[in-house]
Amino acid sequence: MNIGYENEAEYKQEILKLNKQIEGFLNMFDSMSEPYIRVDEELRLTYANDAACALLETPKDQLESMRITDFLDVIPLNNQEVSSTLKTSNESERQIIQLHTGALKQIEFIRMKSLSEGQQFYRLGDVTLDVSSSRETGMSRQMFLDIFDTAIESIVLFDSSGIIMEVNHAFIHALGIPKKEIVGKNMRDLISPDYRGYWDESIQRAFDESNYKGEVEIKVGDELHHFTFSISSTVGNELYMSVLGRITESNIIEKKLETSERIFAELFDQSMDAIIFWNDDGIIFRVNHSACKIFESSREDLIGSYIWKYVYSNNHHFSQMMETFERDTQVRGELIYKMPNNQIKLLELTAKKHEGDGYNVTIFRNVSERWLIEKELRDSEKKFRKIFEGTLDGLILWNHEGFTDINEAGQKILEISKRKLLSLSVKGFIEKIPENAPVLNAHIENVYKHEVYSSIIPITFEDGRVKHIEFLTRKNLYSNLNLSIFRDVSKNLEMQEQIRKSDTLNVVGELAAGIAHEIRNPMTALKGFIQLLEDGVKGEFSTYFHVITSEIKRIETIITEFLVLAKPQALKIFKQDVHTILRETLELLAAQALLENIQFETNFEDDECKVLCEANQLKQVFINIIKNALEVMPDGGSVHIKTSRFSEKYVCISITDKGMGISTEMLKKLGEPFYTTKDRGTGLGLMVSYKIIEEHNGYIEVESEVGKGTSFHIYLPFE
Repeated sequence: MNIGYENEAEYKQEILKLNKQIEGFLNMFDSMSEPYIRVDEELRLTYANDAACALLETPKDQLESMRITDFLDVIPLNNQEVSSTLKTSNESERQIIQLHTGALKQIEFIRMKSLSEGQQFYRLGDVTLDVSSSRETGMSRQMFLDIFDTAIESIVLFDSSGIIMEVNHAFIHALGIPKKEIVGKNMRDLISPDYRGYWDESIQRAFDESNYKGEVEIKVGDELHHFTFSISSTVGNELYMSVLGRITESNIIEKKLETSERIFAELFDQSMDAIIFWNDDGIIFRVNHSACKIFESSREDLIGSYIWKYVYSNNHHFSQMMETFERDTQVRGELIYKMPNNQIKLLELTAKKHEGDGYNVTIFRNVSERWLIEKELRDSEKKFRKIFEGTLDGLILWNHEGFTDINEAGQKILEISKRKLLSLSVKGFIEKIPENAPVLNAHIENVYKHEVYSSIIPITFEDGRVKHIEFLTRKNLYSNLNLSIFRDVSKNLEMQEQIRKSDTLNVVGELAAGIAHEIRNPMTALKGFIQLLEDGVKGEFSTYFHVITSEIKRIETIITEFLVLAKPQALKIFKQDVHTILRETLELLAAQALLENIQFETNFEDDECKVLCEANQLKQVFINIIKNALEVMPDGGSVHIKTSRFSEKYVCISITDKGMGISTEMLKKLGEPFYTTKDRGTGLGLMVSYKIIEEHNGYIEVESEVGKGTSFHIYLPFE
């Protein structure tokens, strides 16, 4: 309800009229040369004419968002007290204000008659010069000290020579020493020696610029006190005033953190590389200027987007990089990116995960231009390194001074680490094992003679093992370096030997298939007629018939062994105890062992050892090997039969004699058809034994030492 007005229109018309009058008054104030301001009940400036803006040295648009109390912080008094004074004073009030430039002014606030409720006009007067003159002629210094002594911050007044003229209670309390020990001293004597030069510079800056701020350290006895300070040179005559704020330990830490953050922010934004922070969901939350430039996007477009949004679809190794990143929490590589403007760029990136801190960081570098320049060299070097490290053949780079490099395959073949090899000279490596010296030196001589040379060299190792290694060496391949390519061909040679034996076995098999029946038929007739003749002829010829019959049986045995080799045998395999088979075999051979003065010694690991086998064939194998053992010990002795588990899959049956042993060369030929060391042997017995064990999915190993004896190790699978 609008009291005093008959209707709404009349009321609005009156308001419009008043606003025009106020606007007219304000225009009038703008044209005045004297400073005027208008404030609300909170002392917030709602208007200031041009003269007031000039006096306060602040633009109008900035001034009208400030309070009068914003200018009263030079000496920290109670703002409520100042506000009350300005609001209730009927005449004028003088206050010291500090402009944003640091300059101090003494301003007289003259209260004008209020034009409207809640708004108050003041006319301002700059009485700084008048006050200064008044101070020089008679203002009591104690009046000023009464004002600043109530301040919470420490305040010190000192002259141009640094002599302390006055301090407030806050400064005395901060240092913890009596006032009489401070006043009269030179301010420089309180400053820690490390800060005195900086303090002198600060005073000069305050003299030149009217005000200067910084940090200083004050030493009292053994205690150090850290303060922020502000020095002003415009208070009094030839006086400086310093307002100091105590810095606590937490303030120092906070300051350091702020400094670190500021340094980080500067480095972050000034970095030539793109730096992007993103969370565990892959969402970007912070980027620097270089990131915007590289990704051809604004900061607003990048923040909130997915980190891998611009990865080009042709990056086939992207998924591998992500797997590496998830597994190792960091990854480095290069990816092709398609930018929003369709530009293709190759970016080198380093990504690191900070799981505990809840963020990840990726640093990008645009290597598109450099890539074109370095691609050929990098590809060539990468190709060589990839071939060098990835080849299955051993590679060594060397010269007359020593070894330069060896790949991983070479380390495995030569059973030596890269570090150990590189520490040796070529001569030291050759002479490390004397057996290797002649063949290696001969190879090197041929390399220098022919530039390219290849040979297969038996290399002896420290434990006595021998590997046959094929070397191909090229002289001066690169920069006075020789390259040796080598591979272990021991297995190849063994395989060739096995193929040779297999070929021989096939020939024997074909021979057996062709002649076994042809021989057996006439042998049957011979055997029958011999028996008839034996019955008809008595006396002195019976011995001859006995020899003939024995030799015919021997021929039948050889024919039977031929047939075993000629065709696969139908096996009746089921689980049987190996120990039982061995005991039965030993019973069969006990009589022969007794005649030869040989004892059987058994050592069975378990009470029972069942394997899938054909008992008669295993018995044949055991008889062949044990009979050989008996025959190589004409002077008697013992044959040791032992069973043990070999891993979880095999049982090992070891048959050891103490005969003369077998040489290394002869060991290689064991199992070959017609190879035997016995006068009446055919060499088929061991060959048949090897074949039987092979058909049982097992294998035979032979160890022998000349003069000490031989061990046959038969490995049979449990299943």
